[in-house]
Amino acid sequence: MVGLKAPEVPPPAAVKFLSAGTAACIADVCTFPLDTAKVRLQIQGEVRIPRSPSTVEYRGVLGTLSTMVRTEGPRSLYSGLAAGLQRQMSFASIRIGLYDSVKQLYTPKGAESTGLGARLLAGCTTGAVAVTCAQPTDVVKVRFQAHGALPDSARRYSGTVDAYRTIAREEGVRGLWRGTLPNIARNAIVNCGELVTYDLIKDALLRAQLLTDNVPCHFVAAFGAGFCATVVASPVDVVKTRYMNAGPGQYRNVPSCLLALLMQDGLAGLYKGFVPSFLRLGSWNVVMFISYEQLQRAAVLAWPAPS
Repeated sequence: MVGLKAPEVPPPAAVKFLSAGTAACIADVCTFPLDTAKVRLQIQGEVRIPRSPSTVEYRGVLGTLSTMVRTEGPRSLYSGLAAGLQRQMSFASIRIGLYDSVKQLYTPKGAESTGLGARLLAGCTTGAVAVTCAQPTDVVKVRFQAHGALPDSARRYSGTVDAYRTIAREEGVRGLWRGTLPNIARNAIVNCGELVTYDLIKDALLRAQLLTDNVPCHFVAAFGAGFCATVVASPVDVVKTRYMNAGPGQYRNVPSCLLALLMQDGLAGLYKGFVPSFLRLGSWNVVMFISYEQLQRAAVLAWPAPS
């Protein structure tokens, strides 16, 4: 047995919505240390104001993880997890759970199948709406993940709730939506890279009858989706991470953050942290999509639609 069988009737939007948020939380718990390592590598070498006299150097994924455990303790690997789970419940529920419903809105009536254009539009739409709703949770998550690299005296927040309050007080409510534009750009790209690629690979495997609609098929499609999403989204992700982590006045706007990055690190700087990004996105997609498909099927079996 390789998982629950696909239901004959597609699950309702509410089931997809809740299943997506729950599956994303499961994936986040499994892969959060890789995401934290990615953030640390992306901000490494950043010119900060004020300058820190003692900086920890990170080398590679395993080196970053071992350095964090040695210098900050194992709990540092999950710094910001509470905000991360808040983010996924509000973010993934919208961008993944509503994707199929929005895709149908863009599909012409009477069409035998959904075209690539409708899939891309659906991915961009749900990604942008999700970011607009969940941006404060993303800002706090990134701040906490970068937080542990600072000495105790320089840390800005004592907890998740304190982070929301402090950012709103010191930077205004707009501070909680800091980096919204690059995040919308990133997540529109990631959503297309993940959901559209997953959709296309899964459809191709099923049409060619190479695999049935179950866990092995979902694994292959999710792995391909994670790789495509990492390649196209890494440059925007690096700029987003640096801009959201910046203190007041460090960058005038997103283009100035991008320019500072290019002047300091060149084009290679746009792919800082690529390996942990791929390890994280690839494994995150595999765990999330397999969990998402199985949770939907379990929900349909537990609460069958009325006849």
